[in-house]
Amino acid sequence: MSGSRPRILVIDDEPQIHRFLGPALDAAGYEPVRADTAEAGLRELARRAPDAVVLDLGLPDLDGKEVLAKARAFYSGPILILSARDRETEKIDALDLGADDYVEKPFGVGELLARLRVALRHAATREGAKPVVVAGDLTIDLVKRLVTRAGEAVRLSPREYDLLAQLVQGAGKVVTHRQLLTAVWGPAHETDVQYLRVFIGQLRQKIEPDPTTPSLILTEPGVGYRWMGE
Repeated sequence: MSGSRPRILVIDDEPQIHRFLGPALDAAGYEPVRADTAEAGLRELARRAPDAVVLDLGLPDLDGKEVLAKARAFYSGPILILSARDRETEKIDALDLGADDYVEKPFGVGELLARLRVALRHAATREGAKPVVVAGDLTIDLVKRLVTRAGEAVRLSPREYDLLAQLVQGAGKVVTHRQLLTAVWGPAHETDVQYLRVFIGQLRQKIEPDPTTPSLILTEPGVGYRWMGE
């Protein structure tokens, strides 16, 4: 992260959002950077890359999803979407374009800060590119394609392993149904959500401490899944 305080760029055209989010970020140990338009936000992003971005979708000069697409052309840090648009399709489109998470307006500052901490922590993990991931007694070796639990090998099919690897490499991000299906089964299967659910169920049976109450692979209803193992 840059400097002693992580810089958080907030791109939102609502003054009241900046009025309460700026001080909240400051009090939480971040350096808030304000941008009221898409143009100003992209300019600041290019001038000095922040540690994370909070991006509103309803900007006056450019749709937030276009800003997201433009930002992802040169910025790889966490981007959290903040928007009053609550339709699932909006969330899915934003996540497919590269957003890390999505918070709906109205929102609680505590929730936003928690999501931000997770995004920053997992971004640091991804930068470290750990080839071995450990979650409790589960160990996933991404180089050897080997999964063990309490020292015993977990027998996964090639598809199950590829699905697990996609989730683990997402490291805390919401990975959409489309992203998982395209990566593991190919573009022709990007709408086979029921098929994906079956494989997620099989995977949970093999790796979750309690498959009936998943703690490693969490469901984001209507959107996708999130790996929560550290």
